[in-house]
Amino acid sequence: MSPFEDIRPFYDTEVNDAIKEIIHHPMLKAMMNFTFPDASDEYWKDLMLHCHSIRDFQINFIYPAVQKVLEKSSEGLSTSGFDKLEKNQSYLFISNHRDIILDTSLFNASLYENGLSMTTTAIGDNLVKKPFLNSLSRMTRNFTIKRGLPARELLESSKVTSAFIKNALLRENRSVWIAQREGRTKDGNDETHKGVLKMISMASEEENIIDYFKSLNIVPISISYEYDPTDVLKMPELLAKAKSEIYVKGENEDFFTLLNGIMGQKKRIHIHVGNILNEEIENIGAEESNPNRQFQAIADLVDRNILSGYKLWPTNYIAHDLLFGDNEYQSMYTEHEKEVFEKRFRKGVDTNDPMAVKSFLAMYANPVNNQKRGLKEIID
Repeated sequence: MSPFEDIRPFYDTEVNDAIKEIIHHPMLKAMMNFTFPDASDEYWKDLMLHCHSIRDFQINFIYPAVQKVLEKSSEGLSTSGFDKLEKNQSYLFISNHRDIILDTSLFNASLYENGLSMTTTAIGDNLVKKPFLNSLSRMTRNFTIKRGLPARELLESSKVTSAFIKNALLRENRSVWIAQREGRTKDGNDETHKGVLKMISMASEEENIIDYFKSLNIVPISISYEYDPTDVLKMPELLAKAKSEIYVKGENEDFFTLLNGIMGQKKRIHIHVGNILNEEIENIGAEESNPNRQFQAIADLVDRNILSGYKLWPTNYIAHDLLFGDNEYQSMYTEHEKEVFEKRFRKGVDTNDPMAVKSFLAMYANPVNNQKRGLKEIID
């Protein structure tokens, strides 16, 4: 039995049986009716029952679904930097993370369009507790990260996850996508957590961590949405954080957020692929021998690259000017764009609550400040 049995995606040999188990599920019917609105159920069911690999399932069903989502809820996806990637090379993509499903779905669709292999992708097990979602996740090559474990179990689980990532990258030559921190960024501050890097390094087997990280070919990914489709849904947690209160999720909150992320309006979306960080990581090893400071330096390096590749939209500049009560970035947006943003803002936020106003605007404004600060650090 595989040491990764509890977290791994399906093998290709398991895909057809998994399809047979969910083929009559009402959620699958809803997905396929959305994806193929002019086709009969018999059409897509027959096509799906002849599917025998993850790649077939992704290309024939997930990719068209992503295209339909873009058509219905966005003004298009643009990309940059994919030409830096080589077809037969595996990469550890460390990405900022805004939307539960779309971030990785859009990224894999972009890899496919550029003739590159799609990734195996980290997803929290809290998002796939329902049997149907678990099967769908495993059929799209996701591996699960276990959440909320006691300290000892968390350590063992982290070791297994780290070994899975190493096996995918160095033995299977399969690229891996992982978020720069646990869970999604809700306040617009994209920051790499050292804990993620330490988890990844657990499989290094006494190897120098600098050499190990170089072997993984780390590439930072920046994804930005002009409108966050779940911005209003993030408000309760942001307000609890602002008041130093513990936030407890509702029973179906993740699922509700997942659906809103898929169908909510996003306007324009951009994905940027950064440079492979091997040279910079080698320089960190030459300048710093303390492992803890090496982890922090690598985290800072990933942050700078994600921030520099992050595309700022008119919504970011509008929020910044509204938050700070000035017109510093007035040239970056039109009056119409400002009116549309303010209408959305007033509809979703209690404007009589100063903390709610500040939290919502900061969600969009923080990337402006962070990119400005990051570029200043590079110049200095």
